[in-house]
Amino acid sequence: MRMPRFAALASTLLLAAGAALSGAGQAAAAQADFGYVALGDSYSSGVGAGNYDSGSGACKRTTRAYPALWAAAHAPQTFSFTACSGARTGDVLAGQLAPLNSGTDLVSITIGGNDAGFSDVMTTCVLQSEATCVSRVNEAKAYVTSTLPGQLDQVYNAIAGRSPNARVVVLGYPRFYKLNGTCTTGLTEGERTAINGAADHLNATIAKRAADHGFAYASVVGAFTGHEICSGSAWLHSVNWLNIGESYHPTAAGQSSGYLPVFTNAA
Repeated sequence: MRMPRFAALASTLLLAAGAALSGAGQAAAAQADFGYVALGDSYSSGVGAGNYDSGSGACKRTTRAYPALWAAAHAPQTFSFTACSGARTGDVLAGQLAPLNSGTDLVSITIGGNDAGFSDVMTTCVLQSEATCVSRVNEAKAYVTSTLPGQLDQVYNAIAGRSPNARVVVLGYPRFYKLNGTCTTGLTEGERTAINGAADHLNATIAKRAADHGFAYASVVGAFTGHEICSGSAWLHSVNWLNIGESYHPTAAGQSSGYLPVFTNAA
């Protein structure tokens, strides 16, 4: 089984630590050259976690997002954070790939939810009937089956082309709801079940495309189990009428205790 890129590098550095002074210097140089690029949508930029970097504008990047937390803990020589709220696959291709090069060692990405109509699905389910909600969910699932794989392939091909030696970690999305939980969201159990099923379908599609490109897929479903909306200990925002953009996104705890350890284990 292939060892995660950063873990392999760390192991090499530990072995080199007992070598002669020149060998230790070479190990330090290897560590100093480590480069990490964080791509993707709002789940990677950190929407919902607060403390947004004003310089990132509408992308709403934050130091509380898992890429920034990982970089702070591991101190790569270069860290490029181009993930952006609302990003679709085409946005990644058009505006996020510039930092990638042949020397990039690690790449992370969440992408696909916006292509599948995540925001419109949730708006429909909150405001309209259960039948209309389920119909919209099924429409999104059909898109994920028919169209999203090709869009993901374009992104993954572009990443591999620019950074052929990088370890690429593709992270999925959590299920939103704890079923049969205590909840005041206004959604029916049937709507919650349909939405969770759509998340599973999206994740399975992303995982398959990632694997076919030789990338690592990291599921966050397990990490968020017990911390879904309606769990009583949610790491996800429910609908927030005062800040609608943060609805259905991870909280700061969701980034630090959900996404971060999953990414760390895969990196």
